[in-house]
Amino acid sequence: MLLLWTVKSYGQYCALARALDVVGDRWSLLIERELLDGPARYRRLLAGLPGIATNLLADRLRQLSAAGIIERGGNAEYRLTPWGQELREPLYALARWAAPVVMRRPLGTDTFRSHWLAHPLAVIYAGSDPARRPMTVEIRVDGAIMTLQSADGHVELRSGEAAKPEVTLAGPPDAILGLLAGQLDASTATAVGLDITGDARRLAELRPTTLFRAAAGDTSTSERTDTHDVGRCTS
Repeated sequence: MLLLWTVKSYGQYCALARALDVVGDRWSLLIERELLDGPARYRRLLAGLPGIATNLLADRLRQLSAAGIIERGGNAEYRLTPWGQELREPLYALARWAAPVVMRRPLGTDTFRSHWLAHPLAVIYAGSDPARRPMTVEIRVDGAIMTLQSADGHVELRSGEAAKPEVTLAGPPDAILGLLAGQLDASTATAVGLDITGDARRLAELRPTTLFRAAAGDTSTSERTDTHDVGRCTS
């Protein structure tokens, strides 16, 4: 049985208002972002949410639990309920909508955690595209090493080194995302601190989705058909 947290409410009988009653408080969607990767203990959540106060995190976890979005297992880990898992698609749609501010505003002084890279990459390479070429790309960012693997039209991200990467990218996350999304060319990405090993022109063969390119402001046209179901990146 779902118990809606009613401390704050818009008081409107509207699906959007009711959704915001449940997940609209500050930090709530970012807590859900952290749990999209899988169950997590309190300290790991705290580490993945720089800037949140410990008492506020505890309050938000109680609210989300009362709403039926997350639950706590016997091993003291928090995890998304099946209903909470359904937030993946709207969260990724929101990330796609935010592409202009992600692509056009540099990292600057914003904080970053390496595991956050999985979600924009899942949006950039959502769904299946049979024209995508098989490829292995190694990504080194914020002290972490990850492998971007393209096979059978799908792109997945996993933690760890690549055995034989065709391209290796090392540097700031905004340059990596800009290059992979097709918003920066190799020379511009290099100028802002990205170290590229291999032929960066091959990255175009990964074919970022047209929906993301359009959201990011790419006006180029391409004859292709995408399957726009939400992709997954695993770390």
